[in-house]
Amino acid sequence: MTPIAVTLPVLSDTMQTGRIVRWLKQPGDPVKTGDVLAEVESDKAIMDVEAYADGVLTGPLAPVDTDIAVKSTIAWITSHAQPAAATAQPKSTPATSTAASLADAASSSAGPQQVEKESQTGAQHGAAACSPVVEAALAARAAGDHAMSPFARGLAAELGIDAQRLALGAAGRITAAQVLAAAIGPLVPHLQLGTVQRVERPSSLKAAMAEAMQRTVHTPTFHVTAAVDLQPLHAAAQRLQQSVSLLLARACALTIERHRDFNACWTAGGLARRDRIDVAIAVDTPEGLLTPVLRDALRPLAVLAQDWHTLRDKASRHRLLPADYNGATFYLSNLGMFSGVEQFDAIVPSGAAAILAVSAPGTDGLTRLTLSCDHRVVAGADAARFLATLTGQLQAIDSLTA
Repeated sequence: MTPIAVTLPVLSDTMQTGRIVRWLKQPGDPVKTGDVLAEVESDKAIMDVEAYADGVLTGPLAPVDTDIAVKSTIAWITSHAQPAAATAQPKSTPATSTAASLADAASSSAGPQQVEKESQTGAQHGAAACSPVVEAALAARAAGDHAMSPFARGLAAELGIDAQRLALGAAGRITAAQVLAAAIGPLVPHLQLGTVQRVERPSSLKAAMAEAMQRTVHTPTFHVTAAVDLQPLHAAAQRLQQSVSLLLARACALTIERHRDFNACWTAGGLARRDRIDVAIAVDTPEGLLTPVLRDALRPLAVLAQDWHTLRDKASRHRLLPADYNGATFYLSNLGMFSGVEQFDAIVPSGAAAILAVSAPGTDGLTRLTLSCDHRVVAGADAARFLATLTGQLQAIDSLTA
C-alpha cells in the first residue's frame, strides 16, 4: 500500500492555517475510514479530522498547538507500522514549532511541480523524508534568517524592507504579501520605544478576527444614531423568557424586509442582492468574538428561538461549523448588558451593508441604536428611514413576537 497523506483540511473559505488540539490516534494504531484521528482548531471552531482510508497511522505526526498551513501533511496512513524512529510524534516544543512553520513556508513557496516531486519522494522514502526545500529553510533559520519564502526574501531585498521589522503572519512566517504591504503602508510598531514583556501568539480565533477587520479597512463607512425606549422590548423578553438580542434580530429582519438595500452587499462586479435575510448576532466567548447566523430571520419567533439556542450552545463549546457563522447579510452587536456603555460604533463586516450597535440605556432612559453602513450600498437618508422603521418595529411587540 502506497502511504496516503493525511492533510490538514480546509474548514472555511477564510481558513489559511489550523492548529491541532490533540491527537486521538497514535503512530501504530490501526484506523478505519471515518475514524477520528485528531481535533483541529480552525479560525472559529474545533473540528474532527477523519481517516479516509483503512490502514495504520504512521508519523511523524504534526505537533499540537502549532500553526500549520491548510492542506499540509500532518500524518500518514500505511498498510503497516513504520519503525519507531520514523513514527515518533514530535513534541510541541519551540524547535518543532519552528520546523513545522518552516515546512509550511517552504511548501507555500514551492511551485506545483516541486511540491508534487517532493510528495513522490516522501512516498518512496517514507513519511519522515525531509524535502530539499525544507532543509534549505531550516538552514536559513539556523543562520538567523526569518521564516520567509525565497520570493519574499528577494522582494524585501529589492524594495529595501528590513525583514526584522515585519510581523510574522498567522502561520508564523513572512510572505510576499506582507513585504508588499510594508512597502506601501506603515510597518509594525517600534517596540523598542517601550518596555515589552513578551509577544504572545494570538489564538486562531483572534487572528481570524484581526484579518477579517483588516479586510474592512477600505470600506467607506458612515454612522447614524437614534434614541429609542426599549423598556417594552425588555419586558416582553422577560415575559416570553427570550433573549433580547433574539428579539432585536427579528426586528432588524422585519425592517430589512421593507428596506431591501440593507440585504445587499458591494462586490467588484456590482451590487449583490440576496433574497433570504440572514442576521448574525455577535457573541462574546472566552476565545473571542463569534457571530452565529440566524438563517431566514423572518421565520416565527418560536422557531428562531430553537435555532438560537442551538447556535449559542455550539458557540459556548467552540463547535460552530463554517455554515453556522459565514454568509450573514446583516449584523447585530448588542452591548446593552454592559451598564455605562451609552453609545458605540461597530465595524461593517465584509459581505454586509450594515451592522447595528445597541448600547445600554443612557441617563435619560433611552437606548442609542447606531447603524454603521457601507456608503457604497446605502446613503444617509436610507439609514434614517431604516432606523425610523426599526423604531416602529421595536414598539410593535405583538407583531415582533409572532
